[in-house]
Amino acid sequence: MSQPLNILHLHSSFSLGGKEARAVRLMNAFGDRARHTIVSGVPDQLGARDAIAKGIRYEIAQDPPPLTGSPSVARFESIARFMARFDLVLTYNWGAIDGVMARRVFAKGAPPLIHHEDGFNADEALRLNRKRNYYRRFALPAAAALVVPSHQLEHIALDIWKQPRGRVHRISNGIAVKRYTGKPDPRAIPGLAKRNGDIVVGTIAGLREVKDLPLLVRAFGGLPGKAKLVVVGEGPEAQAIRDAASAMFLGDQLIMPGFLPDPHRYVGLFDIFALTSKSEQQPIAVMEAMAAGLPIVAPPVGDVPQMVAEENLPYLTRDRHEVTLRDRMKWLVDSAEARIGVGAANRRKAVAEFDESAMIAAYAKLYSDAAGRPGALG
Repeated sequence: MSQPLNILHLHSSFSLGGKEARAVRLMNAFGDRARHTIVSGVPDQLGARDAIAKGIRYEIAQDPPPLTGSPSVARFESIARFMARFDLVLTYNWGAIDGVMARRVFAKGAPPLIHHEDGFNADEALRLNRKRNYYRRFALPAAAALVVPSHQLEHIALDIWKQPRGRVHRISNGIAVKRYTGKPDPRAIPGLAKRNGDIVVGTIAGLREVKDLPLLVRAFGGLPGKAKLVVVGEGPEAQAIRDAASAMFLGDQLIMPGFLPDPHRYVGLFDIFALTSKSEQQPIAVMEAMAAGLPIVAPPVGDVPQMVAEENLPYLTRDRHEVTLRDRMKWLVDSAEARIGVGAANRRKAVAEFDESAMIAAYAKLYSDAAGRPGALG
C-alpha cells in the first residue's frame, strides 16, 4: 500500500458549518488513504472534529502561525514554512486566504494548494469588499485550483476575481441521501419532547451573524398554535438568539441543544426547515432537510431557488422580511397536506441530484491529481 497523502487543512474556523461538514465527510470517505492536520483560524472553534469518524488519522495543529493579521513578509514566510512539510494544502474561505498569499510570495519548494470558497460572512453578505476582491485576484494564481459549490460563486470567481475558467471547479455539495430516508430518533434532540399536534420548525447552522437567526425567531414568534422552534448549532450569536426569543415571550418554545452530530438522526423530527441567512451558496443543511422530506422556507439566497423542488418555490420569499417568512411558515403549519406533498417532492429531487458519491469522486480526483499522485484517494 502506498503512503497516505499528507494533507494540511487551513480553516477560517472549524465549528461545524457547511464547509466543515463537507471537509469532514471527505476526510471520512478517504479513510486511511490520507492523514490530516487541521488549523482553525479561531482556535477554540473546533466543534466539527466531533463528526470525524473513528480511525481517521488527524491532529489539530498546536501553535500554528496565525492565519490572519497585518500582511507581512515575516508572517507569510512563517505560514509557508509550516505548509512545506505537507503533500497538499487545502485552504477554506477568506479567513485562510493568507495561506494562499504565503504560497504566492514563497512559491519555491511549496506544496500544491487548492483554495475553497463557500460563501461570505455578514461583512460581505450584501456587497463584496473591493479590497478583498483585489487581494483574492493577486493571491489566487498561486492555487492549483479554486473550488466553489454554487453557480453564484462560479460567476464571482470568473467575472469579479478574474480567475481563468480552467482553474475554477464548481463541485456540487452532496450528502448520504439514503441515511435521511429512515425514521429519526425521537430522543436525538435534547429538550425536544414532540407531542401530538406539535409542529416543529427547525434549522441547522453555525450561530453566526450572517445566518441572521434572530430574524427567524421574530418570524416564528408570530405563529399561532402549538409550534416549537429548534436551532441546532453553536457559535457567537447564541445569546442574541436567546435575547430575541425573550423579547418575543417564546419561553420553552425555543430549543437550542447546541451542536449535534449525525443530522440524519434528527432532521426528520422537524416538520418545516427554515433558513434566514443574509448570504448562502449551496447550503448542505437544505439538502439534508430535502432528503428527510421536509418543505423549505427561506429567502431566495444563493442557489436555494435552484435546489428546491418546483412545488417548494411558493414557500420561498421574495425578501427577508419577518412577516413574509412568518406567512410562508403559517401556510405550512396550517396544512399537513402541503407539508407532506412539498416534502415528498423535495426528497425526490434530493435523491436525483444531491447524492454524495459524485461529490466525493470529484474531490478525490482533484486532490490526487493536484498532489501529483493520481488515484491516491480512490
